[in-house]
Amino acid sequence: MQSDHSSTSGTPYKSGVVAIIGPPNAGKSTLLNRLLGQKIAIVTPRPQTTRNRILGIVNGPDYQMIMLDTPGLHKPREMMNREMVRIALESLSEADVVLFLADAALMEPKQLEKRREEYSDYLSRIRSPALLALNKVDLLQNDQLLPVIGWYADLHPFAEIVPISALEGEGVDVLLQQLADRLPEGPQYYPDDIPTDASERFIVAELIREKIFLLTRDEVPYSTAVLIDSFKEGQAGKPVVIHATILVERGSQKGIVIGHQGKMLGRIRQEAGKDVEHLLGCRVSLKLWVKVKKKWTTNEQLLRELGM
Repeated sequence: MQSDHSSTSGTPYKSGVVAIIGPPNAGKSTLLNRLLGQKIAIVTPRPQTTRNRILGIVNGPDYQMIMLDTPGLHKPREMMNREMVRIALESLSEADVVLFLADAALMEPKQLEKRREEYSDYLSRIRSPALLALNKVDLLQNDQLLPVIGWYADLHPFAEIVPISALEGEGVDVLLQQLADRLPEGPQYYPDDIPTDASERFIVAELIREKIFLLTRDEVPYSTAVLIDSFKEGQAGKPVVIHATILVERGSQKGIVIGHQGKMLGRIRQEAGKDVEHLLGCRVSLKLWVKVKKKWTTNEQLLRELGM
């Protein structure tokens, strides 16, 4: 814990909360993982992969940045989606700095115009300095990027607009410094070696859910959730034994997740198991079950159990 507000260089030590908000699939989780130098938040090509707020801790020589990766902002129809948007917008009240992250390659200004009212509504709720990061610029030429920058500059008085590629790392150091410069003076809240406050159980459940998103099709990933039933530490060189249940809403979805002769479930277990072993730094025995729980996405008690 930082005992005073001075860094080793004599400059004031800064700390604070940065909320990362923006539309689905803009690259918020990819950016958080890039800044942390390790995988904490799951990433898939599908929108609305992130359901919970995930806290990551980025340490610099004279600052500690507590970053909140949030679910993508969208027009929700179902209860679970409404909870996801609520989680994202509530993070704004905690933020010292807000980072609005958008996919620069997704739309031209004419297409963006359809989102003006929606994006303006989100941005009007911000009471802290707001920066804009335009992600995926590695997919654009400069003459394509400039009109997009102009559209967003007209939308909101951002303190800074930084083009980046979260995947390639381009512009990320510049963005990090811009965010750090706007943090208030304050103490170090977390030890240097803690990258997140998320439990191992939570991250393991997320890694399993990521594989379901990547391997199954259509609506199935959006109708699944993962509950960790037990997490037993290995002793005397034995693997950690993890039992987890995959919830689905219908019997047909259960069949898809299990697959012919259990092959799909086997792939999910194998690929998730590798990531879990990397996370825990030891051998893991991952045991998965699939259970039908009708309308779980509208079950308020279960959504709370899932941290929403």
